[in-house]
Order: sequence, then structure tokens, then C-alpha cells
Amino acid sequence: MAVWDDLVGQDRVQEQLAAAARDADALVTGAASASALSPAPAPASSGGSMTHAWLFTGPPGSGRSTAARAFAAALQCVSPDRALNGPGCGFCDGCHTSLVGTHADVEIVRTDQLSIGVKETRDLVRRAQLSPATGRWQVIVLEDADRLTEGAGNVLLKAVEEPAPRTVWLLCAPSLEDVLPTIRSRCRLLTLRTPPPAAVADLLVRRDGIEPELATQAARATQGHIGRARRLATDERARARRAAVLKLPLRVDDIGGCLKAAQELIDAAGEDAKQVAEEVDTKETEELRAALGAAAGTGGRLPRGTAGAMKELQDRQKRRATRTQRDSLDLALIDLTGFYRDVLALQLGSRVEIANIDARDALERIALASRPERTLRRIEAIIECRRALDRNVSPLLAVEAMTVALRAG
Repeated sequence: MAVWDDLVGQDRVQEQLAAAARDADALVTGAASASALSPAPAPASSGGSMTHAWLFTGPPGSGRSTAARAFAAALQCVSPDRALNGPGCGFCDGCHTSLVGTHADVEIVRTDQLSIGVKETRDLVRRAQLSPATGRWQVIVLEDADRLTEGAGNVLLKAVEEPAPRTVWLLCAPSLEDVLPTIRSRCRLLTLRTPPPAAVADLLVRRDGIEPELATQAARATQGHIGRARRLATDERARARRAAVLKLPLRVDDIGGCLKAAQELIDAAGEDAKQVAEEVDTKETEELRAALGAAAGTGGRLPRGTAGAMKELQDRQKRRATRTQRDSLDLALIDLTGFYRDVLALQLGSRVEIANIDARDALERIALASRPERTLRRIEAIIECRRALDRNVSPLLAVEAMTVALRAG
């Protein structure tokens, strides 16, 4: 299986990356001088020419990080057949360890915090200055480049401006606007599109062994979002939460119903954060206590002078819980937007496929009870709620305002 097989519906991007991987292989093997790797990115029209910094953009679920990981694997490919078939066989040690995240020269950075700070970025920049230890390139995959603080972005800029030889930066962000102009101007841009639901369903069947009917329903419900489709197809709790969200439009007939629905949405997001904490926090805490030399058992006393490390872990866990709650709430709002998108399609007699086919009765009921302009105002209310959450407005207040606006239409 080639490294590109999980890159769904991105044929043009795949061709560009495969061409760049061939050029990179030629650089390392001596077919071209190492000085051909210029600090300035080549023009987009130059096709597959290799460069030191890449920016993968595209809507959520388009496969930005998947494309970056696949490219990292292709850069490290050591297959003896790569001259014939191109790098990225998917089977050699370089490809396999890159894809699973254990390659010594591939650093995959993702964050479960709200942002990536200066300290973490400086550590990455120091890592980027090293020569490859065992691989062909030193590759840094930054999956959440949009979460860099301004200070962290300025730290990264210096490394991107003056790259070390045989170091490649792969940055992922939803859009160009999410990255500092000074950084994006020094990167080769690759824009991914939302993959067709049929292609996503095929991937779920082929890669995860999901039943075709369930895979198709999940792919349509998430409108081509690969990660959410997989979660929806494999997690019964995720399906139950989505079903509850899709019932919300029928429950905002009065102010009391609006406020109750808002509170339940917040509570559900909080429950998601709690589940993540139960799965991860206890293990992290016990591992740190053991590393610090605490006595066995949760009640063991910490050695003197180690309280600061424990406090730092607790603060990080609290920030992760906040992000998990926000992400869960945002997913619910995306599902709600999809519901009203289907309502609008029914009202306008569009031939667009209904995403939430399992909620057809509710869709038709809402469509008959209102007009398209009211549906558009409701979609705008959901979008405004998401913006408010990005501005750190109290989640409960933002969602209450949204549900009241949904009632008014």
C-alpha cells in the first residue's frame, strides 16, 4: 500500500507531492547538487520542484495532516524500487516508521492545548538545526500551525527564512489567513479540497472494515470530513450525541426550551471533556508521580521540590479540557449547520443530496414551517455563535443567544 492511499480525493495534490518526493530523492542520492535546495520557495508553477517549507491548507477533514505525513514518509522512503515506482512505497522501514510516528528524523507536532507557545516552538527550531540521524531528511510536521501564538510564529519565521540543509517544514492550517503572512510567503502552498462522501465511505470500508451502509451514512452526515466520519461510524456515543443535536431545532419553540437546549448542549460538551480526562489525566498523573519518586498509590507524598512539576501538569490538563470542550461544542454547531443546510435545500427544491437523511422527518417539518430567508438567518446565528466562542465569550451565553435566535428565525 503506497503512502498516498489514505489521501482521499486529492489527486492534484498527490501528483505535486509525488513529484517533489522524486526531486528530493534525487537531491539526496546525488543526482542533483544539494545547493539546489534554495531557502526561497520555488514558484507554484514549477511543478514538483522540492523546497524546504510547505503549507497544507484546506477545510477541516480534508486530510491536511494525512497529506503531510504521507509526504514525510515519501521523503524518508528507502525502497530499492523507488527509482522505478517513485518514493513512498509504504512498506519499507522509512515509510512505515514515518507513518506510525516512530521515525527518528520525523517530528510530528500536534497540540491538545489552545495554542502553541514560544518555548515549544524554540524546541522545534533547535531540533530543525540537527542533521538527519538515520533518515534522508529532517522533517518537522506541525499539524496545528494555526495555533501558533504571535511570538511563536516570529520564532518559527527565523527557522523558515534560514533553513538547515536537508530540513523540511510541513505546516498545516485551515487557511492562509491562519498563518502569519511572513511565514506563508516563504512556503509552497498546497490547497486541499473537501473529499467526496463516496470516496470517504470507500476509505472507511477499505481501511477500517466498516459496513458499507454505515460508512456511506457517516460520510454523508459529516459531508466528507474524514476524521468525523470515522468517529461517527465507530463510536456509538458519537452517534447518540449527534442524534441529540439534530433534535434541537424542534425544541426551541419557547424561551424555556431555548435555555434548556443550550444548557444540555454545554453539558454534553463538558461530558466529552470529562471522558477524555478520565482516559488520559489519571495515567499522566501517575506516570509523573512515579518519575518524581512519589510513594506508591495515589495518596503517596511527593518529594520536596517537585510540587511545581505537578502544578504544571495540572494546568496543562485544565487547558486540554477547555479545548476538548470547545472542540466538542464546535462539532455540535457544525452538525446543526448541516441540519439547516439540508432544510434550505428542501425549501429551494435543490438537487443537492441530503446529508442528514436519518433526520428526514425533522428536516421536512422545519422546512414546511418556515421560509428560506429564516433558514439563512438561523445559519448565520450558528456562525455567529462559533465566532463568539473564538472570542472567548462564555460558552453558555453564546449558545443561549444562538438558540433564542434559532427560535426567532
